[in-house]
Amino acid sequence: MTVVVVGAAIVSDGRVLAAQRAEPAALAGGWELPGGKVDPGENDLDALVRECEEELGVLVAPGARVGGDWPLNGDYVLRVWLARIVSGVPEAKEHLALRWLGSESLYDVAWLEADLPVVRAVENLLREG
Repeated sequence: MTVVVVGAAIVSDGRVLAAQRAEPAALAGGWELPGGKVDPGENDLDALVRECEEELGVLVAPGARVGGDWPLNGDYVLRVWLARIVSGVPEAKEHLALRWLGSESLYDVAWLEADLPVVRAVENLLREG
């Protein structure tokens, strides 16, 4: 059975928000787009909004989807949407750190390998936008 993980490419002023993983140990220190697993009975966009609220303390409005299903390890797939913050200021509640990255600094952090194709797609959107 496929497990869906949602991710938010939160964009503000031409920059995207990156989050540094705290756990599990194998992924700790790596950078990702914020998000998490979709709970049973929950739709993808509701999960995206919930995860951003839990992880960052912000309310987001999802926008356009970024690509299709991005494969992760095992039976996991990542689904990503562009998002904008409606209210709140992002805080690293479940991450080690947060950083806003523009197209010129997008690769200044060590992205998790699974997130790199998504980051490249987001980079193209930042350059277009």
